[in-house]
Amino acid sequence: MLSAIVVTPQFDGTWPFAADHAHTLWRGQGGSVLFRRLREANDSVEDAADLPPTVTRLLLLGPPITVSWLRSLPDLREVGLPALPPVDDPARRMMQSRGIRIHVPPDEGFWGQSVAEFALGLTICGLRRIAQLHHDMLTSHSPWDYSPPGGVGRPGVRGIQFGDDPQMANGTVAGKRVRIAGMGNVGGRYAAFCRCLGAEVAAWDPMAAPETFARSSTRQVGQLADLVGDADIFAPMLPLREATRGLIDAALINSLPVGALVVLVTRMAVCDAGALRQRVLNDEIALASDVFDVEPLPLDDPLLGRHNVVHTPHNAGRTVHANHAMVESILDQFTSAAAS
Repeated sequence: MLSAIVVTPQFDGTWPFAADHAHTLWRGQGGSVLFRRLREANDSVEDAADLPPTVTRLLLLGPPITVSWLRSLPDLREVGLPALPPVDDPARRMMQSRGIRIHVPPDEGFWGQSVAEFALGLTICGLRRIAQLHHDMLTSHSPWDYSPPGGVGRPGVRGIQFGDDPQMANGTVAGKRVRIAGMGNVGGRYAAFCRCLGAEVAAWDPMAAPETFARSSTRQVGQLADLVGDADIFAPMLPLREATRGLIDAALINSLPVGALVVLVTRMAVCDAGALRQRVLNDEIALASDVFDVEPLPLDDPLLGRHNVVHTPHNAGRTVHANHAMVESILDQFTSAAAS
């Protein structure tokens, strides 16, 4: 059995740890593995890869499978691709006629663990103002000064080692009312994390099975409009689809209690960004977000540097772990095919 991996610079630019991981895994299985990392644009990717006709397994990370490639590889039995070719694609029809197995990643979001953990980190940073305090400590000793206003201790104000904002959701995740829209690959994990830390979690997702809620002891809410009225923390975990664009509308955002923390890690476009911005800039709610309506945010954007905003540059999902999980989801199918 001769295996081959071909990867383009464009693919490496999106998934820089995937191809080498695939190479390591296949070499660990024994057998011969050819590894071709293309460096320049070529009129013929097939010629650049220069694969012998005895290749039986082919993983293409970037280049499409073509009819000419299939004709040059008469022993080919399995092909792995990041996405399935269209039904009317001649190469797909040829693979089907030759009985070549096609392996693509399952539609389950292999970045789910990375995004959900990042969302939990943003949540804790939003509650405890970790990013803001770190920034302030670079230029001032004021974060170290816990003296109450006027130097006289009073209830409900600054005191020893208390650096949170009592006007916003603060302190521990434990005891918080966490409300989640969307219980998919990210939302379901985030619900489990928050529940494990002692939060009271409720979620809305009409597409999720009852066992999805049961796994994390999450209370199911039947109507989206009923989800956020008592929220300490609200996390829209919806993927961006036509059906979800703007689903978290102004009415829902305006029904959030004053002081609530909104955690965003999927796409800002699932929300009415104008309504969300207005409430944040009015100091009515706090925001911990990895995604925005304009990316990158202009350096003079009023969301930047605010006491009630934690922001990161849309990098929640692409960890080394996610790179590995993506390519493993393809290679696992080769292993299953070989064993069947």
